[in-house]
Amino acid sequence: MSLKSIVRELKEMREGLGSMSRRGLDGRSGSGRSSNRSFLDGLSRLQSATQESQQGRWANLPSELLLDVILRVEASETSWPARKDVVACASVCRSWREITKEIVKTPEESGRLTFPISLKQPGPRESPIQCFIKRDRATSTFRLYLGLSPALLGENGKLLFAARKVRRATSTEFIISLVSDDFSRASNTYVGKLRSNFLGTKFAIFDSQPPSDSMVAANSRSSRRIHSKQVSPRIPAGNYNVATISYELNVLRARGPRRMQCTMHSIPISAIRDGGVAPTPTGFYNSIEDQFSHLSMIKSKDPIIDFSSTSLSESPLSAQTSSEPLVLKNKAPRWHEQLQCWCLNFRGRVTVASVKNFQLVAAVEASHQVSLAEQEKVILQFGKIGKDIFTMDYRYPLSAFQAFAICLSSFDTKPACE
Repeated sequence: MSLKSIVRELKEMREGLGSMSRRGLDGRSGSGRSSNRSFLDGLSRLQSATQESQQGRWANLPSELLLDVILRVEASETSWPARKDVVACASVCRSWREITKEIVKTPEESGRLTFPISLKQPGPRESPIQCFIKRDRATSTFRLYLGLSPALLGENGKLLFAARKVRRATSTEFIISLVSDDFSRASNTYVGKLRSNFLGTKFAIFDSQPPSDSMVAANSRSSRRIHSKQVSPRIPAGNYNVATISYELNVLRARGPRRMQCTMHSIPISAIRDGGVAPTPTGFYNSIEDQFSHLSMIKSKDPIIDFSSTSLSESPLSAQTSSEPLVLKNKAPRWHEQLQCWCLNFRGRVTVASVKNFQLVAAVEASHQVSLAEQEKVILQFGKIGKDIFTMDYRYPLSAFQAFAICLSSFDTKPACE
């Protein structure tokens, strides 16, 4: 297919979407549900037509041959930047994409990050995924990269997330995005945010979508009261409170690291038991059709949805699960007499002493029936290795998004906790 024909098809697709959007707006005077349904029907027909046009000569390969090709690529390209060849296979056409999605396993199963949705899925159970964070003080941005350190990767580092710190009158927010140059909540690259209280002692992690496909999103929240039929399909419908982070007040100004506790509202305590399973999303709600179908799930009898702000201590998602949420606590350090400082064994991943350094383990009781090995396993560790450079290693049941948000809370000023 020539370049001119590809450009022509893209223009036709754009014109078709524009005309369909205008027809949807013109017909809004009728029933909102019927107009949405007609819009989705037209969108489905357009997608079917474009999918047929996408099936070129590469899609006509025998399924056995195609399966073997993608299996070989997936097995050989195990790390970034070579891993982008696997993503390229999923971009060829629909048949290639479906086979690639079947072959590529989740980080929990393979220990690899491939597609963007991998960043919302739990990490591996055995060895942690090693990352590092670079802080830019001038722009108040934080970038999460995959790899051991920036010295080893150079310019080939794989950017996973970027966050920008925004100070409000009564709180601080960290807006998290998939790219480093767009932090708008209206963008498809927006994935969530971290918000603090006035003192910086409590933080809430908000996800842009439910943490699993099966979780009912009845507690979608935003900062305003809006009509359910007025939600734009291109803007995230709300945020989901997936975790709460609390820092203990240091009233006596005692020496030592900060004490923190993380309540993971979206992860049940049963996830770390033998045979336990953590919520695992399979895709983003990025397309218009996905978001319209998602909105239809959260509609209630009352057409007005109250998205007014509530306290950070609420746990809307954990209230929907039958099991109590997983709670993480920082591992207690030991006092080193020779060094005259508090020490933790970071296994060489942290080289600079800092009050920000921490290791998180599961806070369990005997009634939770969690093995001793799981209780001692470090689920997330964070520490300083240089000026504005920090390491972040996480594992199951946390995802890269949840781990990054927890680490961001350590960058906020906490005069009452130090």
